[in-house]
Amino acid sequence: MRVAPAIDLSFEQRTELQKLVRRRTTPVRVAERCRIVLLAAEGFQDKQIAERLSVAPRMASRWRSRFLAQGVDGLLKDAPRPGRTPSITAEKVAKIVAKTTQTTPPSATQWSRSTMAREAGISESSVGRIWRAHGLKPHRVENFKISNDPEFAAKLEDIVGLYLDPPEHALVLSVDEKSQIQALDRTQPGLPMKKGRGQTMTHDYKRNGTTTLFAALNTANGEIFHLCQQRHRHQEWLKFLRMIDQTVAQNKQIHIICDNYATHKHERVQRWLARHKRFHAHFTPTSASWLNMIERFFRDLTENRIRRGVFQDMEQLIMAIGDYIDRHNECPKPFIWTAKATDILKKVTRARATLVN
Repeated sequence: MRVAPAIDLSFEQRTELQKLVRRRTTPVRVAERCRIVLLAAEGFQDKQIAERLSVAPRMASRWRSRFLAQGVDGLLKDAPRPGRTPSITAEKVAKIVAKTTQTTPPSATQWSRSTMAREAGISESSVGRIWRAHGLKPHRVENFKISNDPEFAAKLEDIVGLYLDPPEHALVLSVDEKSQIQALDRTQPGLPMKKGRGQTMTHDYKRNGTTTLFAALNTANGEIFHLCQQRHRHQEWLKFLRMIDQTVAQNKQIHIICDNYATHKHERVQRWLARHKRFHAHFTPTSASWLNMIERFFRDLTENRIRRGVFQDMEQLIMAIGDYIDRHNECPKPFIWTAKATDILKKVTRARATLVN
């Protein structure tokens, strides 16, 4: 007579199976599988378990084998089934993917579900499923710019090194200006959000002037130093640097990370930096302002306070920016840089090779 393989449960496995059986939220089929395994562990054969639980013997055998192979996790879900034979062959799917990624329709810049469905002779929903399965979104386009700076690697290592391993007894500041911030007032009051409808805002607006925000992010603790000015010439940049010089303790060295905007490299700025020896300027590679961590704060400021704000004059805009930064500084959180310079360099190298080919 054939004997089913024995099950020897550990204390943890038995406890977990018993909890699943008693728990009210456990699906009935899962609880039944657990009972089969518990009875099998007590020495009952598959036919005996089938009689006790009123199930087929092959069912008791199946879940005994599944538990021996996969443990408790094997009881919680069914094995994958092959399903019906797909009506669209793998070759046709590959052709649709290739056509989507490598060609464009005659009268458009990208494929849509309807145009691809007509081209391939299948339904629009089938095209949508194929695109989702392969992660394709032809309607979307992302911006990029690869730096051609000949000193890209050296500048990259310098800046990422400041983020990941800052020098002792020094302050690392990510500095930049956010120019042309507009004080926009809507032509009509918007309607508040309510159930079933989002907040409304008129599409047209009144311009009440612009301001430029000079900001420096302390990469160690996330604190922001800021100054709003009407223009963003080298005079205003120097004024901001002097403010930092007066604010930061004199016994600390200051490393500022900034982009290659001409204002930052003006002759008068260079002379001022030469006189103030504790300032050390680090410039990002060209077309790589994303290396400047302050850009992340500018994005938050735009999304959380400026984009949907209504400002009747410049003073309201400047007060709103100042209030946002003050609240941020009450409980600042640093942005944690995790990308290594070598990983970024490899990615840029691959991108350059792809463009050349």
